[in-house]
Amino acid sequence: WAGDRATPGVRLWSPSAVDLSGALLAKRKRFQTFSSTSVKACRQKVARVLQSQQKEFSAQLDAVYHQWQSDVQTSREQGEKLKAMFQHQQKMFQHMRAAQGQRLKSLKCLLDQYIQVTMLTRHGSLPNELRQEMVQLHEKLLLSTQQQEMASVRRSLQSMLL
Repeated sequence: WAGDRATPGVRLWSPSAVDLSGALLAKRKRFQTFSSTSVKACRQKVARVLQSQQKEFSAQLDAVYHQWQSDVQTSREQGEKLKAMFQHQQKMFQHMRAAQGQRLKSLKCLLDQYIQVTMLTRHGSLPNELRQEMVQLHEKLLLSTQQQEMASVRRSLQSMLL
């Protein structure tokens, strides 16, 4: 019995086993095709995303670089303006100092002439009074020039800040 049963059973299963292995083979081929297509599509999608991100990053980097260049240029221009204003201030102070020196010289000359005239005409207590007046005039002159300098410096600083 066992031998009879085994032989007809193998015959029964044999054609369906061929169909089954063919179906499995076809499914395997479809799976491989689908897998390779999916992998290829994923690779293309990743490549597109990377390319898109690279373009976006490049654009952002370009914008930052241009902003940096603009900031550097603005900084240079501001530095040049400050340098020009500083040079202008130096020249102005030199002119003011020269003018004050001329005023002091002319005041000394006038004072010397006045002292000579008064010494020749009067002797006595007048030179002490004259010296006191001279000291007072000198203090007034110094105070006046100092106030003028301070006003000029304030104006210059205000113009530099604005």
